[in-house]
This record gives sequence, C-alpha cells and structure tokens, in this order.
Amino acid sequence: MLTEIRTCMIEIKRDRYLKLLIESRQNGFIKVVTGIRRCGKSYLLNVLFYHYLLDNGVDDDHLIRIDLEDRMNKELRNPDTMLHYVHDRIKDNKLYYIIIDEVQLMDEFVDVLNSFRHIDNADTYVTGSNSHFLSSDIPTEFRGRGETIHVNPLSFAEFYSAIGGDKQGAWREYYTYGGLPLVQSFDTEQKKINYLKNLFETVYLADIIERNKVQNENEMRELVLTMASAIGSPCNPTKLSNTFKSVKKVNISNKTIANYLNYLSESFVLNKAIRYDIKGKKYINTLSKYYFSDIGLRNTILDMRQQEETHIMENIIYNELITRGYSVDVGMVEIRKPDKDGKWSRTQLEVDFIASLGSKKYYVQSAFSIPDREKEIQESRSLMNINDSFKKIIIVKDHIMPRRNEDGILTIGLFDFLLKEDSLDI
Repeated sequence: MLTEIRTCMIEIKRDRYLKLLIESRQNGFIKVVTGIRRCGKSYLLNVLFYHYLLDNGVDDDHLIRIDLEDRMNKELRNPDTMLHYVHDRIKDNKLYYIIIDEVQLMDEFVDVLNSFRHIDNADTYVTGSNSHFLSSDIPTEFRGRGETIHVNPLSFAEFYSAIGGDKQGAWREYYTYGGLPLVQSFDTEQKKINYLKNLFETVYLADIIERNKVQNENEMRELVLTMASAIGSPCNPTKLSNTFKSVKKVNISNKTIANYLNYLSESFVLNKAIRYDIKGKKYINTLSKYYFSDIGLRNTILDMRQQEETHIMENIIYNELITRGYSVDVGMVEIRKPDKDGKWSRTQLEVDFIASLGSKKYYVQSAFSIPDREKEIQESRSLMNINDSFKKIIIVKDHIMPRRNEDGILTIGLFDFLLKEDSLDI
C-alpha cells in the first residue's frame, strides 16, 4: 500500500479527515479508519497525518508504521509476533504512534488492538476495508474504546482542489471516472478505465466472493450490473428477484439477493437509503434506494454505458451529503387529490433526500434542469406539501445565483452545493 501511495503524484487535500484524526489524538481510543479499498485511507494516515506529526515535533522513530498488505510484513499478521514487534520498538516513555494498514489481515486483531490500549504511551490508528469495521460493531469489539473515522472517495471539492482548471471539464472527468484517488495518476482514458475494471474485479468483487463464500459468482455479477443500471431506483429483494425472473430468466431467491446486497454494503461498494414517511414520521421498509460509493466504479461496471447525467448527479449529491456527515434517507409525502370526476384519492410524492445531522434537517431535491415554471412546480411539489420549518432545497445542474421563492424553497447550482461547505445554509 505504501508503494502504491508513492505512485500518486497529485497532492490531494483531505482536510476533513485529517482534522478528525488530529482531534482524536491521545483520547484513549483505538482510531479505526474505514472505507472502501483504495479510497485513500493509507494516504491519509501515512502521508497527511504522518507529515502532520513530524511537523509538530514527533520524532520519526516514535512512529511505528506497518502495512499488513505488504508481503514483507506477512509474519506480523501473527498476533503474538505483532505484539512483540511493537513492544520492541518502544524504547522510552515518550508517546509512540502505532499506525497499521489493513489490520483485518492479522489474526485475532481485536485482541491485539485491545492490548495496545494498555500501553500508556501509545496512540493507535488502523485502517480496515470491510465488514469487520462496521461502525456499529466497533464500540462492542473495543469495549467502548474504539472510534470510527469513515473515509469516502474524493468529493468533488477535494477532486477539484487537486486538478483545478475549468469546472465543467473537471465535472465531466469526475462524473465519468469518479473519486478514487489513484485514477488521476493515469494519463489516458483507457488506462483509467482499465484501472477501475481491474480494481473492481480483482479487489472488490474477489474480496466479497472470497470472504462471504459466494457460491454463484454469476448471480452476484448480475446483481451488481442491475444495481449499476438502476441507481436511485426504489427496490427491494422481492422486486429484484421478480425482475431477474421476468427479464433475465434467472431464478435468484429473495434471501440470496438480500445477502448479496448486504455483502456489497458491508464492503462499502453500495450505500442504502431507506424510505421515510415524512408526515407519518416513520420508516417504510418496503422499498429502498441504493447508491454507489464511487460513481467511476458504477460506470466501469456498465462498460461506460448508461451515463445519464441526471442519475449520476443524484448519486453524487447523495455521496456529498454522506461525506458531510449527514444521515440520508429518501422522503415520501402522501397527499390527497381529486381526479377529474371529483373523487379523492391518495398519492405519494417523493423527496430525493432527507439529510439529518443533530438538530439540523434539510429536504433536498436533485433536478438536472428547471427550464420553465411548469418544471419548477413539478420539482417543488413534494417540498410544498411538507408542513414543518426545516429547509427545503432544490439543486440544479445549471449555473445560477442562489434564489429563494415566495414559499421559502431555496434553489442553488450544483457547483455551489459541491464546492461550498455551508451551501445548504445560504
């Protein structure tokens, strides 16, 4: 992993995550940096955080860095060997930083990390890339002394800060090849595509199949292809199973599909957004939406076809909200309206995203373009039927000045949203 880091010549700022690491220093917790593989966890710890520590007076011999993906460190995957190695490196009472990449490759890693907590002058940071590091498990595994810092692929703001230039050109590059950092080290389209394809096949998919003992690889591939071609579409295992039977003439049980979706989520390839009844104030478990954590992977799975910018934009907005720390659901508003005969009926309107963080909540619509008043009414209809005081926002691809209509609905441009951290609070 460290060798791979050195091949990426573009300097990328990841200030959001670096700040979290700095704030967590010496807090007595095991810091677990999670995220999809190759999203930049190692770069964050071994370049950005490492240089921060050096610049702030930490001696290099008090930084114990171990990459367990490196074959040279294979013996350190043994828990007792690891413990002896670290203890032998600690020579005095000054503070030592223990930084371990892909710690799940070590046997009994939880016991080892809990042992490190008993070293008074040690502060431990590790990376992990799969379901061993689901945030819900970490407090239990580390007896309440574990802290998760989840790293996502590059946001558009991080991406643009690295490559600069024309925003429209940067956007086309980003929505085509995504935000996995090493993609930008390749100088041709084909090399970027080959890298992403190889990454998905030999790292993500192979890891999922091996770790979960998936018996039918073709079924898993078909599901991934289906999810990639329908990002942001409401679905559930039953609906997907019926689709496979009717369209692809393949029988995959609901349970198998549910398991596959869990595997993809646990490996951080997919993220799930649950439907929420805004007026009824309850979750609806019938249908959910799934988004890819990196849009470049999604495009590569489809061989760069089906690049509908509207759906890709929706996926990227979802990812940006997640990156900013929001819990993101899909909203549903039920209304009653009369038909042409005056008979009243119920209908459901959708709010693309409900973004919640502490006491803050935002209702967000993704609208590629609003060329006229009719389209504006259509996009704002669900928002108009929400009877609370939380902010209601429409994000459009067009470059516009932020504006608020007479009903208090804010419309902002995509670049304003993606490049300005406080854009939702204009």
